[in-house]
Amino acid sequence: MRHVIDQAAAWQRSGTRFAMATVVRTWGSSPHGPGASMLVSEEGRIVGSVSGGCVEAAVCAVAEEVLAGAAPTLERWGVGDEDAFAVGLTCGGTIEVLVREVGAGVPLGRLAADIAAGAPVALVTPVVGSGCLVVGGGTTTGSLGDPRADRAATLAVEGMLGCGASGLVASGNGAIDDTSCAPERELLVQSFASRPRLLIFGAAEFARPLADIGAALGHRVTVCDARPAFAAAERFPGADEVVTERPDRWFRAHEDLVDTSTAVCVLTHDARFDVPVLGLALRSRAGYVGAMGSRRTHEDRIGRLRQAGTTEAELARLRSPIGLDLGGRGPEETAVSILAEIVAVRRGGTALPLTLRTGPVHRA
Repeated sequence: MRHVIDQAAAWQRSGTRFAMATVVRTWGSSPHGPGASMLVSEEGRIVGSVSGGCVEAAVCAVAEEVLAGAAPTLERWGVGDEDAFAVGLTCGGTIEVLVREVGAGVPLGRLAADIAAGAPVALVTPVVGSGCLVVGGGTTTGSLGDPRADRAATLAVEGMLGCGASGLVASGNGAIDDTSCAPERELLVQSFASRPRLLIFGAAEFARPLADIGAALGHRVTVCDARPAFAAAERFPGADEVVTERPDRWFRAHEDLVDTSTAVCVLTHDARFDVPVLGLALRSRAGYVGAMGSRRTHEDRIGRLRQAGTTEAELARLRSPIGLDLGGRGPEETAVSILAEIVAVRRGGTALPLTLRTGPVHRA
């Protein structure tokens, strides 16, 4: 979604008229959840997606009508609709999409800047009515047309923004704040939480595609290695930062940045560097901790970690050998294996082939 907001802000600055289509609700199997957006410019350019390609042509037709002067509209497409096959929605789900023109009054500049800075921020749009708010960091930009409505909306959005959730929320009518007396409104909230961190310790060749693909999946990537010859920024164009430092020293200095969305990948194959940083990572809040190496290396590493005081509960968190069994070889395929495991852990996936599972492909 970051590239969608960046493009929207660029079009707004240049004076290009465009409509934004945003998923409001989903039922059953759907490729994208609430908050996913697609832009359609007056020249017919398209950025983003609301259905993985299923109904994009139909959404474009509605966006063209809105740009031609029609009012904002809430459209629903489902597999049971008469025109479902015509628009290509064959995945079995139903989506509801809000399509509206984005004017100069929408504070996209502030939204894009906060996202780029990694600050949690939300775009708030009424499903019915005008106005728009950007909420984050205890401040708001824009307005829904009434200070009471803005206050009620801000209170209603704070909880969703805190957990990075997008979707609908009701505000006003005393439901959130008895002093607001604001009329109840249904609001579409698009939350943009901080990018999850991918910490790569060991700037070996396997780290290069891991950093690149990790960045493409939306991570804030740090590559750290104590060896200056390896920790060269030009080797890792996908990384946000490349650091020359002992991994354990860097981790201690930045442990306050580590949270449950953080993935730690240790790739050095050198116990002098691996064991100290793994001990710290396994005791931290990191949601994923993995280490590269053979099974023999793994057994040796486990023994060293026990000697260093790592508990059995902490050792149980270690993903080693790192990655899923894809049968791949080489740095690129290994990176896919590692990131597939990170996604499965973060999303609660089984990592099984979908042919072995029943039920919806896309989980709620």
